Parts: sequence; structure tokens; C-alpha cells
Amino acid sequence: MGLLDGLLGGIIGGGMAAVVKDVLEKHGGVAGVVNEFQTKGFGETVKSWVATGPNKAISPAEITQAFGADKLAEMAKKAGIPVDDLAKKLSEVLPTAIDKMTPDGALPKT
Repeated sequence: MGLLDGLLGGIIGGGMAAVVKDVLEKHGGVAGVVNEFQTKGFGETVKSWVATGPNKAISPAEITQAFGADKLAEMAKKAGIPVDDLAKKLSEVLPTAIDKMTPDGALPKT
């Protein structure tokens, strides 16, 4: 995933790039993350990240709701940061990361 690493690093910085890459890998890529958010009731929000217009914001609490507290705790432990910090950082970087990985307003085919 060298291209993904470079893309994410350029968008959100190296430290969070590894976390976002892990999120993508564990959830089936961009399409899997989008589906996860849609099934948890955040369809309009995540649709804005994929679309070409402005990205709707998501709160740290909504990130926790979307991924589940246990899964988020597991990711935070792996990243070596507190769960609240991870939720906050993901709420800040995930919309931009998904937006940049869907530049044409559509999910990747692969």
C-alpha cells in the first residue's frame, strides 16, 4: 500500500496516516468504511465525504458510535494514544482522508 501511505501521509501527516490505514484495512478499504458509517446512521455525513462538495463534520462521539467503543479502544491501544484522543483525531482527519481517496465523487472500484 505504498501509494496509500504516501497519499495519507500527505493529507493527514505520518502519525495519523498509520492509524487511518489500519482503519481502512480492517474495514474493507474506503468502501468498507463508508458502508460502516452508512449502517450506523451516518449515511448523509459519509456521503458528503465521498461527494465533490463540502464535507460534513462528524463529532468524536459519532466516531465512537460508528466504530463501536470496543473497536475504537483496540485501535487506540495499538496506536498508543487514549481513546478520546483517537476519536477526536479521527473526527478531524477521516472526512478529509475519505474525500481525497474519492476525488471523482465515487468509491474506488477496488
